[in-house]
Amino acid sequence: MIGLPEDISACLFDLDGVLTGTAALHREAWKQTFDEFLRERDGADFRPFTDQDYARYVDGRPRADGVRQFLSSRGITLPEGDSTDPVDKATVNGVGNRKNELVLRIIADRGVSPYPGSVRFLEAAEEAGLAIAVVTSSANGATVLEAAHLNHFVRARIDGIVIKKDNLRGKPAPDSFLAGAKALGVSPANAAVFEDALAGVAAGKAGGFGYVVGVNRANQATELRANGADVVVDDLAELLEERR
Repeated sequence: MIGLPEDISACLFDLDGVLTGTAALHREAWKQTFDEFLRERDGADFRPFTDQDYARYVDGRPRADGVRQFLSSRGITLPEGDSTDPVDKATVNGVGNRKNELVLRIIADRGVSPYPGSVRFLEAAEEAGLAIAVVTSSANGATVLEAAHLNHFVRARIDGIVIKKDNLRGKPAPDSFLAGAKALGVSPANAAVFEDALAGVAAGKAGGFGYVVGVNRANQATELRANGADVVVDDLAELLEERR
């Protein structure tokens, strides 16, 4: 049995950090990207990008939003540029493209592993007849799902490409999760959101979803609850143990 309220008929999963361990790869790529940018810009006054910066300004947000939010916290404003900007151009899109090029290289080198507990939960959800969607701010959602061999579970995917194409607001706005529920044909009240990012949990709460599960991958259980999680677990397999 699955430890979810009985009126839940669909599950909307964030990808990086919830289903796969790729959140750590994204964090590594962001740190290298921002540290190189700040070191070139600030010289002796360089202050590195930290895990706290990642959680507060970047995690769960669309790529360009993460660039803007973090650089704004350092008093830096860059021109937007556009999606074709080269990786060495000092624009929001240029910095974002530098990060994306790096994370794709890391994923290609190291591969993608799903969390075993998340796979067990996906199997149980599928067996229980729950509709499954992935809602991720990453434009690399299809690549990661394929590399992790999770495609067969997923009935709908809302990713960074869809968010940009449909002009959806990024997390912590609820737009992408609402689009996921719509794609599955369910009401938000009958859908559960699974998120490891504070911005994502806040999006689930703001969207009026029936159940918001915070996945504590970064030792921030208190913050996940404060941002709207109904329950916090360290691994999705814990939800299978509740009703044994």
